[in-house]
Amino acid sequence: MATSPEPPHNPDAFDYAASGRRVFDIEAEALVAVAARLDGAFSAACRLMLAASGRVVCTGMGKSGHVARKIAATLASTGTPAFYVHPGEAGHGDLGMITDADVVLALSYSGESDEVAMLLPGLKRQGNKLISMTGRAGSTLARAADVHLDVSVPIEACPLHLAPTSSTTASLAMGDALAVALLEARGFTADDFARSHPAGALGRRLLLHIADIMHVGADVPRVGAQASVSEALVEMTHKRLGMTAIVDLVDDRLLGLYTDGDLRRSLDDEQVDLRTTRIDEVMTRNPRTIEQGALAVEAARLMETHKISGLLVVDAEGRLVGALNIHDLLRARVV
Repeated sequence: MATSPEPPHNPDAFDYAASGRRVFDIEAEALVAVAARLDGAFSAACRLMLAASGRVVCTGMGKSGHVARKIAATLASTGTPAFYVHPGEAGHGDLGMITDADVVLALSYSGESDEVAMLLPGLKRQGNKLISMTGRAGSTLARAADVHLDVSVPIEACPLHLAPTSSTTASLAMGDALAVALLEARGFTADDFARSHPAGALGRRLLLHIADIMHVGADVPRVGAQASVSEALVEMTHKRLGMTAIVDLVDDRLLGLYTDGDLRRSLDDEQVDLRTTRIDEVMTRNPRTIEQGALAVEAARLMETHKISGLLVVDAEGRLVGALNIHDLLRARVV
């Protein structure tokens, strides 16, 4: 019987980093070994999942159950509908969650988990395709499966060879390999990923449009070309975006832009009288703009590239329809 290693006489002198590196080395070797065995069975598993008119149902007990949950979550977020069913609960009614259109992915490193084995007759009777992921090709689960994925590892990283370590890492990697292969086969895109992660940072970056966060109507700073610099300054102060648009007051066509930076330059210019100088004499003509249909992340990219803190939003005819600045992007958590 394996016994626990003697604890170090002086825990403060124990080489914890060396112990950690040993785990990484063992698990890295395990992954290389499993990757070398990827063959037609892996492709067959992918085809079964891709062809399923239902979902991929992942199941497993103990540590295998935790891995199965993660695989289900990864599959679901990358375009393959999937969910986890606890095999113990399945034997008490949750088996009804699995339809005959579903493919079942069952994990058990020994391949002999009683709770998983108990489900096999019902799944076979219902006609479900079964993919097993085990460390023993001759196990009950492996022999019952339509496709078996071998995740056996030479040794566990646990020095007692008891705690699932290398084996769970190998199973996780196999699940990731399945998810990514299916993602690529489906032509799944970053936009597709964002749609299943609307609350995440990527979802905000890929789904949020300029129109969702820009200031509109009376909140957009604007003055006519004949306004004085001081009148433009009042508008900038009231609207608090650090800039004002200069427009043709007849049709709102954008003529130029005046910013806080332009104001500082005007104050340094002795020829500029804030009360008498017209804003069109000192404005920036042909400023950077963006259309309201663009993604908010595009505005962030423009601001970063050109070292500016605000953008005017125009329509296809060049009419002013909105404005936003870096603070709007920060509030929306785009940057």
